[in-house]
Amino acid sequence: MTPSVEDRFAINDLFVRYTTALDAGDVETIVACFTEDGALESPAVGKYSGRDGIRAFSERFAAMHRRGVQLRHVISNLAMTVDGASAHATCYLTNIITLDGKSELMPPGRYECALRKVEGAWLFQNRLVILDAPFALPGI
Repeated sequence: MTPSVEDRFAINDLFVRYTTALDAGDVETIVACFTEDGALESPAVGKYSGRDGIRAFSERFAAMHRRGVQLRHVISNLAMTVDGASAHATCYLTNIITLDGKSELMPPGRYECALRKVEGAWLFQNRLVILDAPFALPGI
């Protein structure tokens, strides 16, 4: 089903809030982007589920940020379908990582996400990162 304008903006905002929080090492914002039973899986960092798991994932990124590793998540081509309080959204993902003054483009990929509307807010229920090639994040 085609999403309403309100749902489209809210889901887009969720994606932007999540990626910019990752780049800033903002643990609380990252955790708040997921449902209580939310999960994420990435070939670069593994699988995490539930609030405690998402918090552990977020803390790992925050620690990298504190050590001077700067990530820039760039998302594009966001597409979504909405069915009541459930949605599926996907987008392309480009990551740039800067460490010791050198920037490197990580392999491109995409996010595949199941979302749920909870108390009027769209949240990630399941977030899968698919990269076009293997990549290991430094220090994570």
